Amino acid sequence: MGRVSTGTSRAARPDRLITLSDGIFAIAMTLLALDVRVPPDLGSAEFHDALRETLPQLAAYALSFLIVSIFWRDQRSLLQMSATTGGIPQYLALAVLGVIALVPFPTAMLAEYGAEEPLAVAAYAGTICLVDLLHLAMFATLRVHHGVRDVGEWRDTAADLGATILVFGASVPVAFLAPHAAMWCWLALLPAKIVLGRLERSRQTVPES
Repeated sequence: MGRVSTGTSRAARPDRLITLSDGIFAIAMTLLALDVRVPPDLGSAEFHDALRETLPQLAAYALSFLIVSIFWRDQRSLLQMSATTGGIPQYLALAVLGVIALVPFPTAMLAEYGAEEPLAVAAYAGTICLVDLLHLAMFATLRVHHGVRDVGEWRDTAADLGATILVFGASVPVAFLAPHAAMWCWLALLPAKIVLGRLERSRQTVPES
C-alpha cells in the first residue's frame, strides 16, 4: 500500500502529460509512414512492381495508424479524467508513451516479413497487447485508488480493453505455430468491439427505475 501511495503522490501534472503524450503519439504516427515509399528512377514495369510491393507496408501502416489513434484517444481520456484526482502514477503514463514510441519498429517488421517470420507477428501482437495492459492499469488506478466514477461502467471499459488484450495476447503463441492464423485472429476484434459497443449503448439507454 505504501508503494502505491508513493507512486501516486509523484504523479505528473495531467496537462503536462497530455502535451507530452500528444507529441509522442504524433511522432509515432508520422514514423509509421516513413517506410512506405517507391524508389526513384524506375522504369514503367519496375515502378508497377515496386508499387505492388508497397501494399504490405500500406496495410501495416493503416492497421497501426488505426490502433495508435484509438490508443491516443484512450490515453487522452484517461489523462483528462486524472486532472480531478491525485493523478495517474507517472511511471504508468510514461510506460505507455515508451511502448507507443516503439510501435513503428514492430510495424516495419510486420510489413517487411509478415507471416514469413513468426517472431515479427508475435512482436507486433505483444506490443499492442502491452499498451492495452498499461491502459487497463491506468484505468484501474483511477477507478480504485482515486475513486473516480465518471470513467464509465467498469464492466464496459474493462471488457473493451480486455477484448484487445485477449485477441492480441492469444495470437502471440499462435504466431509461432501458424503466423497467418494469428494475423487472421486480429480480425476477430472488429465484431467483438461492435458487440461490446452495442451492449454498452443498450445499457445507457435503459431508463432508470
